[in-house]
Amino acid sequence: MSAHRHSSPLAVTGKYLALALYVGFALFPLYWLAKIAVTPDKLIYTEGTALVPSSFTLENFRTVLVATDFLYYFRNSLVVSLTTAAITTCIAAAAGYAFSRFTFRGKRLVVAIMLITQMFPLLMIIAPIYKIVAAVGLLNSLTSLIIVYTAFNIPFATFLMQSFFDGIPKDLEEAGMMDGCTRFQALRKIVLPLTLPGLGATLGFIFTAAWSELLFALMLINSNDTMTFPVGLLTFVSKFSVDWGQMMAAGVLALVPSCLFFIFIQRYLVQGLTSGAVKG
Repeated sequence: MSAHRHSSPLAVTGKYLALALYVGFALFPLYWLAKIAVTPDKLIYTEGTALVPSSFTLENFRTVLVATDFLYYFRNSLVVSLTTAAITTCIAAAAGYAFSRFTFRGKRLVVAIMLITQMFPLLMIIAPIYKIVAAVGLLNSLTSLIIVYTAFNIPFATFLMQSFFDGIPKDLEEAGMMDGCTRFQALRKIVLPLTLPGLGATLGFIFTAAWSELLFALMLINSNDTMTFPVGLLTFVSKFSVDWGQMMAAGVLALVPSCLFFIFIQRYLVQGLTSGAVKG
């Protein structure tokens, strides 16, 4: 008999109540974001603490889409995030497979160097990176962001992919090669289909990291044409005031691609996060 059948109604109610409180706590900032976005400007300060505004408006969304450069920021972030996620996942998959399946001279040294690169605070290395990017003439370009984001995310993505490859028995590949497959064919036909959850999880993490990154985008991009949306949000902050309604509306719109992306890879993401949790 399963354990939950012995739980008292009070305990079950308490569990669901705790879960509801946690979900409410996690989603409340998103609700407040949407609430401010649909609140008329004249009510933001007079009804700032009200859970539900007395009237609603879509004027902030219209202004953001029509009267600002938000769509350019949106496009730039989409290009940078998708390109970074695709390149990083491909490189990490290849490196993770190599670390998982092969033993070679200097392997531990390479792993140690990759771990060390994750230990330095970003503020410590932003100045050298700026000088390097400026020296090669890539300032104010989306290419610089793609290169920097890819370089910084490869170590984490590589270790993540290695863990997924480690969870796939080598016997499957060996059986395929005994049946006439080359290693590449065994990788393509046997291993990769089994690592789709891992690829989805890695793709999702990298996309999110690139989509929301601000520090490098703020330091390496000064042109209005190449700003990403995290930097573009700062344009709603003037010297003496903050346009909260438009900023929150832009924030709501910026959530759309992330939500759609995760809906698209949800099946693979959930499998990827839970795979390897139980062995045997």
